[in-house]
Amino acid sequence: MISRNRPSALLTAPKGIPSVSSHQPHRIVFANEKGGTGKSTTAVHIAVALAYRGARVAAIDLDHRQRTLHRYFENRAETEARRGITLPGAHCEVYGEGDVEGLESLTEILGRDADFIIFDTPGRDDPLARHAATEADTLVTPMNDSFVDFDLIGQVEGETFKVKKLSFYAELIWEARLKRSRATVETQRREMDWVVVRNRTGYTEARNMQRIEKALTELSKRVGFRVTAGLSERVIYRELFPSGLTLLDKGQLGDLGTSHLVARQELRQLLLGLNLPMPAAAQRSLELA
Repeated sequence: MISRNRPSALLTAPKGIPSVSSHQPHRIVFANEKGGTGKSTTAVHIAVALAYRGARVAAIDLDHRQRTLHRYFENRAETEARRGITLPGAHCEVYGEGDVEGLESLTEILGRDADFIIFDTPGRDDPLARHAATEADTLVTPMNDSFVDFDLIGQVEGETFKVKKLSFYAELIWEARLKRSRATVETQRREMDWVVVRNRTGYTEARNMQRIEKALTELSKRVGFRVTAGLSERVIYRELFPSGLTLLDKGQLGDLGTSHLVARQELRQLLLGLNLPMPAAAQRSLELA
């Protein structure tokens, strides 16, 4: 099942996205089998941030039930029409209840003239989400600073908080990274970069935060992911959803308070932390900005 926020056809390139490039776009997959970690919020802000830097961005929402990412871009398009403005963004489609071959076909079509394809996955175990995660060039796993969320990637001992076992999910990604590493020369694809993003750290008790940081450091050495700071818990993210606007849409948000300016800086730091390979055109755009 495919749903779209703009008209397109599965067997032809979507309108507004010329099919003139044969390159492989960089796949950014936001994945966490637990809900409520800020996947969709982080995904849409990264998509818009990349678009503001001149990159061509497409997106696939794999959560066909909630469709949060898709709805965000629908709301953004409605705001553009209502205000008579044009905002940087991403062409977004929903894919669900299909097979891996269908997902790859859609990915190939959307990627014909995209620098990045962003996948937003559901907060549950799902075959398509697993496939997307194992095929990621950059895998982003947002998590709240709690051992409930940490349990997704590893189990800790109850008193010492030392990591005692990898999770099934961590083993899945570890094996996928090994497979990618062996095939890198043949396929000419980058090795997978796995980034664990710590969201909502401001609401975590200091001692618990230190324990989680220590456990993440230990596990990162065993599994090979990187850790970077993410987005804090802020009301403005929920308030922006109906309009589809983001913290980067200057001139459309009215007067911003200090906390909003801090949040915008958090987003910029997150984008830097992901260390994404910016295309030449986007690099030139950034230099001229």
